[in-house]
Formats: sequence, structure tokens, C-alpha cells
Amino acid sequence: MAFGAGGGSPDEVKGDINVTPLVDVCLVLLIIFMVVTPMLQQGVDVQLPTAPHAEKKPGAEGDLIVSIKQDGTVFIGDTWIPDRNLVTFLQAERQKDPNRSVMLKADARINFGKVRAVMKAANEAEWSSVAILTEKQQAGAQMAQGKM
Repeated sequence: MAFGAGGGSPDEVKGDINVTPLVDVCLVLLIIFMVVTPMLQQGVDVQLPTAPHAEKKPGAEGDLIVSIKQDGTVFIGDTWIPDRNLVTFLQAERQKDPNRSVMLKADARINFGKVRAVMKAANEAEWSSVAILTEKQQAGAQMAQGKM
């Protein structure tokens, strides 16, 4: 039996591949990843500082995420909190569940004084566990930046 090249009898075997189902599956996967990826990140998006000896700390599901953006605004979860209300809000959150931890995400480009002020507010609200989140510095990043 010979393969036809377009026109011919309907009994001939066609040798072309139908890629439509493959494209459909790829588009569905792309849409799923586009919807799920923003849900994986908690809190507000900030550029975390890098540290050469960062350790992975297992965080619990209910940990309180406090984010400090580059302009100095403070967010708890996705909610903006004015500086004057920060201690009161942290106290209220601690009363809900005193066993959880505060995870502090501070932008790498801000002055550390703002981070210190937020940590002081957490201390005044009597939080006993405050962790500062960092990204692990990639191997060779110092050499690439000319710091070695």
C-alpha cells in the first residue's frame, strides 16, 4: 500500500501528524500554571536580600507574613498597615494564635532602620519568634560581581 500526498482515494493512509490535541493540552497546562503560580507566593512581592549561609526554616501554614516594600510601606499578608497601627494590629494577630511565628520579608533596597522599627513593634506586641526571610546566594555570584 502506498502513501498518498494529498488527493487520492479515501482508503489511503495519511502520514501527517495531528498536533491539535498536543497544542490543546499545552495551552491548558499554561493556563493552569498562570492561575496557580500567583497563589504560591504569600504576602506582597519584594526583592529579598541574599545571604551566603541562608538556611531553610520550615514555616507553618498559619505563620504571619509581614512585608516591607522598597518605599517603606508595611503589609501584613496583603493588607497595608499604617506605622501608627502596627503594634496594635500585631497584638491582635498574636491573640488569635500565639503559637505562630512572624516571617519578615523586607526589600533588600530599604534602610535597615525600617526593618528594626518593625522588629521593635513585633517585640512590643510580645511575639517570641520573628524570622527574617532571605534568599540563598548562588554559588559564584560573588565572583561574578567582582567581590572576591
